[in-house]
Amino acid sequence: MKIIGQFRNENQRFVWLRGFRDMASRAQQLTDFYGGPVWKAHREVANTTMIDSDNVLLLHPASPRSGFSLADKRLGVGATATRKDLIVATIYYFDAPVDADFVEFFEGTLEPAVTNSGASVLACFVTEHSENTFPALRVREGENVFVWFARFHDSAAYEQHVAALDQSPRWRNELLKELARLLKRVPEILKLSPTSRSLL
Repeated sequence: MKIIGQFRNENQRFVWLRGFRDMASRAQQLTDFYGGPVWKAHREVANTTMIDSDNVLLLHPASPRSGFSLADKRLGVGATATRKDLIVATIYYFDAPVDADFVEFFEGTLEPAVTNSGASVLACFVTEHSENTFPALRVREGENVFVWFARFHDSAAYEQHVAALDQSPRWRNELLKELARLLKRVPEILKLSPTSRSLL
């Protein structure tokens, strides 16, 4: 499996992203890990740290080119460098599976707007509706989401981005209204601080 990123959120809870080639690979790799010696040696201690392990979304790239592009460079074990950059995940909720029209709307209209206001869009994903191939790990079912990730130099850069959007007449008067029409509820925004060894 690919460990894409590890983060602390605003509440100092641990959030992470991991990727798999496909659902069959996910089943095999999770079986290998959770049935392997490392997890068996450390699971008791690890489990005591987990307040909630069921808040999991199963996702796949929204389009062939919308996944993460990651340089495979991770700091060594024990690294303690402080990271200032901020990764922001925005989750849009829908009543039905996300269709190609919304993906096109995001890529052609929303993405340029947020990019012009200072966001660096990294990737976009939608719900993977396949059966959970490793039921020992629960995932959130019945969800229809579109999730996009953006990077900012630091928290101040993110606040400047939000302010720029708030000052944009097109964003306020056109794009936010269109989103409100399409979405099931208010978007969820996760502000994620990367750990020292996070690839993302």
